[in-house]
Amino acid sequence: MRKYIAIILAGLVLSSCGVYRKYQSQTDAPEDLFGSGDSIAHEALSDTASLAEISWREFFTDPLLQNLIDSALARNTDMQSAKLVVQQAQASLKAAKLAYLPSLSLSPQASISTQMFGSAGNGTGLNYSYNIPLQLDWNIGISGSVTVNKRKTQAVLEQAKASRDATQANLIATVAQEYYQLLLLDKELEILIETDSLWDESLETERALWENGQAYSTAVNQMESSNLSVKTQIVDTKRHIQSVENEICKLLRMTPRPIERTAWGDYELPGRFSTGVPAALLENRPDIKAADQVLAEAFYNTALARAQFFPSFSLQGILGWIGESGADPGAMLLKALASLSQPIFAAGKLTAQLKIAKYNQEDKLNKYVQTVIEAGNQVNEALADCQAAKDKMELYKRQVEVLHLAYTGTHELMNNGKATYMEVLKAQESLLSAQLNEAENMYNGAIGLIGLYIALGGAVH
Repeated sequence: MRKYIAIILAGLVLSSCGVYRKYQSQTDAPEDLFGSGDSIAHEALSDTASLAEISWREFFTDPLLQNLIDSALARNTDMQSAKLVVQQAQASLKAAKLAYLPSLSLSPQASISTQMFGSAGNGTGLNYSYNIPLQLDWNIGISGSVTVNKRKTQAVLEQAKASRDATQANLIATVAQEYYQLLLLDKELEILIETDSLWDESLETERALWENGQAYSTAVNQMESSNLSVKTQIVDTKRHIQSVENEICKLLRMTPRPIERTAWGDYELPGRFSTGVPAALLENRPDIKAADQVLAEAFYNTALARAQFFPSFSLQGILGWIGESGADPGAMLLKALASLSQPIFAAGKLTAQLKIAKYNQEDKLNKYVQTVIEAGNQVNEALADCQAAKDKMELYKRQVEVLHLAYTGTHELMNNGKATYMEVLKAQESLLSAQLNEAENMYNGAIGLIGLYIALGGAVH
C-alpha cells in the first residue's frame, strides 16, 4: 500500500512540473510593422541609426525646455504617484519571495482562577496556568504555486515600471507640446503686432484719400473694422499665452508665473528620420512592455489555476512551555503535524477556474497583438506628419514672400489711385493668413516630432 501511495504521489508531483514553466516574452514583430511599399516609414528603415535609441534630450535640445522637463519630472504629482506604485509592487514581490520560508508566531497565554478550600468553604486561593507556544507554519508548495505566484508578482512589478515609464514619456511630451505652443503663440503675436502696424498705415492712407475726396467713407470704415479685428486677435493671443503658461505651471506643480522661453526662429526638422528595426519597438514602448507583462500575469494565473488540481503539503509545529500552579518551571510543549491535501471533487469549480484563466490569457494575447499593430501605425503616422511639415516649409516661406510683394505693390497702387481698398484688404488678409499658416506649420512639425518620440517608445533617460 505504501508503495502504491508513493507512486501516486510521485505521479502527481511530476505532472505538476508543467506549472513551473516560465513565461516567454513576445519578441516577434512583423517585418512590415511600420508600413510597406513606397511609404516614408519604409524608406526610413534603411537608415542605420535609430531615434528610438537616443535620449529625450536629443529630441528636445532647447536648454530652457530641458530645464522645464527636469523640473516636471521631479515635481509632477502624477510622476510621483507612478513611482509610488512601483515601490508598492516591489514590496509585494519581496513578500512573494519570502513565501518560501516558514512563518513563526509567538502567542503566550495566561489565566488566573480562584479556588475554594476548607470544610466550610471559607478559604480561597489563586490558581494560575500559562501557555507559551512558538508556532511554525510552512506550506511546502509542491505544486509550484509559490514559485508561480512569485513570477506573477514580478510581472505585476514590470507592469508598474512600464506604466511609470509611460507616465514619464507622456509628461515629457506634454511639457514639450505646451512649450512649443507658447513659441507658436509668441510667433503669432509678433505677426499680429507687425500686421497691426502695417494696417494702421493703410488706414491712415485711406483716411487721407477720403479727406481729399479720392475715397468713400465706407472704405475707411471697412479698413478700420479689419484693423480692429487684428487688435482683438492680439488681446486673445496674449490671454492664450497666459493660459498656456498656467498649464505648464500646473504640470510643474507651481503657482502661476511667466515661463522663460527662447524666441522661435526658423524651425528645423531632422534631415532624415530613422526608426530602426521593428523588433526594437517592442523593447522601447512602455505600452507594449506593459501588454506583454499583462499577458505574463494571465499566463501565471492559468498556471495557478492548474496548480489547484495538485496536492498541497504543509508542516505545522509547536514548541514551548505549559504549566500551572505547583508545576514550576512547567513542562515542555512539543507538537508536530504534517498534512497533505489532494482535491478530488470540487463541484466543477476548479475546472471552471482553469477554463476562465485560459480564456483570459487568450484575450490578453489578442490585445497584445493589437497593441503592437497600433504602435506600428502610430510610428508610420508620426513619420508622415514630420515629413509633411518638412515638405511644406519651403512652400509656405515662398508663399509669404510673394504675398508680401503683392501687398506692397497693391498698397502703392492704392496710394496712386490705381487700386481699390478691397484689393488692399484682400492682399493684407492673404498675407496675414499665409504668415499664420507658416507659423502653424512650424508648430505642426514640432508636434510631429513629439509624436514620433512617443511612437518610438518615449526615451526616458
